Amino acid sequence: MEKLVVTFAVAFIAVVVATESDDSIIENINRAQNMWKAGKNEITDKGIEYMKRLLGTKIPENLDILPRRADIEIEENIPTSFDARTQWPHCTSIGSIKNQGHCGSCWAVAAASAASDRVCISSGFKVVVNISAENLLACCSDCTDPGERGCDGGYPEKAWNYFKKIGIVTGGDYDSAEGCQPYEIAPSDEEVSENEENYYTPPCQKKCTNKKYPVSFRKDKHYGRTSYLLKQSETTIQSDILKYGPVEAAFTVYYDFYYYTSGIYKQTSTFKVGGHAVRVIGWGVENGVKYWTVANSWGKSWGENGTFRIRRGTNECGFEEYVTAGLIKK
Repeated sequence: MEKLVVTFAVAFIAVVVATESDDSIIENINRAQNMWKAGKNEITDKGIEYMKRLLGTKIPENLDILPRRADIEIEENIPTSFDARTQWPHCTSIGSIKNQGHCGSCWAVAAASAASDRVCISSGFKVVVNISAENLLACCSDCTDPGERGCDGGYPEKAWNYFKKIGIVTGGDYDSAEGCQPYEIAPSDEEVSENEENYYTPPCQKKCTNKKYPVSFRKDKHYGRTSYLLKQSETTIQSDILKYGPVEAAFTVYYDFYYYTSGIYKQTSTFKVGGHAVRVIGWGVENGVKYWTVANSWGKSWGENGTFRIRRGTNECGFEEYVTAGLIKK
């Protein structure tokens, strides 16, 4: 029944947006507010069927039932602005922008990316690796709903729990030949057929797919020490980032978000498309408006070189409700 409702909603959106040109949509967004700029990009050019498949994060209906970490010590002097890329420049993963391709793997990509950052930070910059989104996406069956696989979407808190219990090997971007299991799904340049219902999820493999990688699958694994959700609190999220590194945030995407090109995003559309997970790497203030700095996984051609900014402290699109992370096992 849930899938039927989602399919109907997306079909309804497709019908509505099909009656309005991109130019008209962009004009209406830019007329409605002056905090961010809307424009065309490679994603909007591919149509709603491709666009909706980029949203693979499942957001529980009742977030209040999920346990929250309550022992975070709030920093007394939280800086007005902060950027993890400049705070920890030796951790090159922090500045990396991923491209999830034609797969609803944002939940896994964001978790693996934040885990990579935290492995580097916790090691004192001695361990600089990319944790494999491929390994997490393909092998965490508990991360998805029954009968589904990773590209159908998953739950961020279960991804971090998998990192703690099972461990994840290393693996770089598509075609990088980096690590044990590099990302297998290529950035898609083709428009998706409306009749194509299934995502392709790579098979789970308990071996290194990179034949030239010198470390065994078992010895290459990295582990989380804890996994947790942060309570809905601006200062709690900031304090956790300051101490341990970037976190994963899940939020609801509305149709206008796809057209984001620059500025501080706030919702203008009423058309809800689905859930998305991203990596929060900092914050700041511009013209009196507080924002989060966020790394997306739609490639560098989208947004501000692959990143975006979103209003901070207002729970914009539920952005501060479902924030997950974990500490690293040393």
